[in-house]
Amino acid sequence: MFYRRKIILALLQLFDGQLDKIRLQKLLFLFSLKQSKALPTGKAGVYDFVPYKYGCYSYSANADLTTMVSKGLLAESQKHFNKLDKTDYLKLIKSDDLKLLLQVKAEYGKMSSKVLMKHTYINYPFYATKSEIAGDILTETELQKVKAAQPKNNETVLFTIGYEGISLEEYLVRLLKKDVKVLIDVRNNPLSMKYGFSKSQLKRYCENLGIKYVHMPEVGIQSEQRQELNTQTDYDKLFAVYRKHNLTKTIDSQTQILNLLIENKRIALTCFEANICQCHRKHLAEAIETLPGFEYKVEHI
Repeated sequence: MFYRRKIILALLQLFDGQLDKIRLQKLLFLFSLKQSKALPTGKAGVYDFVPYKYGCYSYSANADLTTMVSKGLLAESQKHFNKLDKTDYLKLIKSDDLKLLLQVKAEYGKMSSKVLMKHTYINYPFYATKSEIAGDILTETELQKVKAAQPKNNETVLFTIGYEGISLEEYLVRLLKKDVKVLIDVRNNPLSMKYGFSKSQLKRYCENLGIKYVHMPEVGIQSEQRQELNTQTDYDKLFAVYRKHNLTKTIDSQTQILNLLIENKRIALTCFEANICQCHRKHLAEAIETLPGFEYKVEHI
């Protein structure tokens, strides 16, 4: 079993085996914050979160909960998750994490869902920026702080982003913090073994957050061309072929991307690789930069 799922089961165990869905997400968020602070710099907690309908939310945690329901470890009702597994998970997690879970229960365990929401909205206003109910539970002053936390930028920028090595939530937060309006998937084959990054999933998760998703496979590189890429020299040879045989034939698609940039101001090209020097999106962005009328910034995030 993945360790992160043991954390969820241990958290449920501390609350007599049952939590409503909103409280569970909020408590897991507060635990993950504590865990991140306790870890070495650059290390993340077990889950990352995005701003969503009721504040901080982890798609990955929800997917794990759904999986555990299907395996008979949990039961799910409309509003609650219940622990069915009789295993004592408090004995199966790291001692440091157990201490943090106990701290979370001591500090927040008596708070209702509404109080927990308000607490997280006030203290972490960025995660309330997509909330549908912030106006109902916050004062006008508190609500203004949430509005101030909403990233806004009118500069026209062509971003590129890879999802290698980061969670779905961290990826989406990077897009949100850059105020990206349109995500353009430039993979030829938009399937991924990594949770959240296959086409249908990524489209749904982006559009849930107000980011339009567009797939343009014609500017991608076919899988069979990406074999035996062991050194930067291998990548450079591949990209030389890509520039010669793809980019010269996809001017119309590149122009379409430029038009989307002009219309929406902040768009991002996405593919897998974290290292921009090992991804074709770098060369695609450079080709778009040479088009007539391009006078904008390019930023790799």
